[in-house]
Amino acid sequence: MTGPMTGGVRLRPLTVVEEGDEALVGDPATGTFVAMPAVGGVVISALLRGASEEEAAAEAEAFAGEPVDLPSFVATLAELGFLEDRPGDVPSGDGRAGAERQAVRTAPIQMRRWIAGVSRRAARPFFGRAAWACYLALALFCLAVFVTSPSLFPSPARDAFLLDDVGLSVLLLMPFVLVSTALHEGGHWLAARAIGLRSRFGVDRRMMLLVLETDLSQLWTVPRRLRYGPLLGGIAVDVVVLSLLLAARLLIRQGVWSPAPAVDATLAVWVFVKLAGLLWQCMVFLRTDLYAVLVNALGCRDLWRVKTLLLRRAFGRLTPAQAAELVAAGPTDIRAGRWFRWVWLAGFAGVLAWFVFFVLPVVVATLAWTADRLVLGPFEPRFWYALLCAALLLGPYVLALFLAVRERVRR
Repeated sequence: MTGPMTGGVRLRPLTVVEEGDEALVGDPATGTFVAMPAVGGVVISALLRGASEEEAAAEAEAFAGEPVDLPSFVATLAELGFLEDRPGDVPSGDGRAGAERQAVRTAPIQMRRWIAGVSRRAARPFFGRAAWACYLALALFCLAVFVTSPSLFPSPARDAFLLDDVGLSVLLLMPFVLVSTALHEGGHWLAARAIGLRSRFGVDRRMMLLVLETDLSQLWTVPRRLRYGPLLGGIAVDVVVLSLLLAARLLIRQGVWSPAPAVDATLAVWVFVKLAGLLWQCMVFLRTDLYAVLVNALGCRDLWRVKTLLLRRAFGRLTPAQAAELVAAGPTDIRAGRWFRWVWLAGFAGVLAWFVFFVLPVVVATLAWTADRLVLGPFEPRFWYALLCAALLLGPYVLALFLAVRERVRR
């Protein structure tokens, strides 16, 4: 439910989602959401409906069975930024009273505004029950192709390079990766539009890798069962694209289609890129799509942080402030964190295996090719050409390292 009241307490257009004995309250415009006792949701719902403070307090008392300190609760809402600005107030941001508030940043590099662009009616057919049944069937098809035709499973040292010229192949690989990532993130965005939500894009890192991500904070405005579509929308697009690529390569292998060799090589690059991205999203021990699905299924609020605190406690590095934070954590997060912390720790081996198989062969081949040309000296054009290609390949990793260092410094 949304809409500010016109009485004494003026709320921003908040949403209230009931989840068991808690209420998830937030401001979709800023992406700020908090969990509070259900009685808090009763008060906010009443105020959003236009009730007076006395009426809201009476509803809360009837719900809780005891009086509620409404002034204190309203003060808390003000601290959270959930009250509407009044004339003369100076909000955070650009300093103008009544100015549009900026969404909370969830990534180091991120769009400021939420985007829509496609109507809910147009997006909904792509994420209905029939559509998800198709996506599941296509996923099983991809798995069957790799099992029955193992030669179609990508070999990075071979399939990542479209041409004999390693440098030019690297230059061409970058657009492939960017387009593949854009399609994946577009799947999240389109699935969010299917349930009427907006999202925004940003750049973040996962360990030593730079990633694009879709901010789906507005998922907290809908019931838990409706969140799975947007969370899995990117994987759905990946499965569709991968199945089309494999079908095309299968037709070539069986002699049904006889295109130019460059076409098959291009399809091989696409399969390599899409499969690498798809397997990356399966790593629940990182903040990937399936991790978000896991958190949603378990009903966790801040599993990532609780996991960190539990690990610090296990290794005797928990500070008193962190110990207090852990005590205040939700019981669901604690229960899940007890086993997830070890999954996360073991996940380093999974990330290393992924990196060794999909990334390292490409990096090694490119660096060897680059070294052969750097010895020619800066007066040779091939020196700068090789330097450019290596920089484009390694640039995302350098940027990820920079973001990691900056994050550490800020802490």
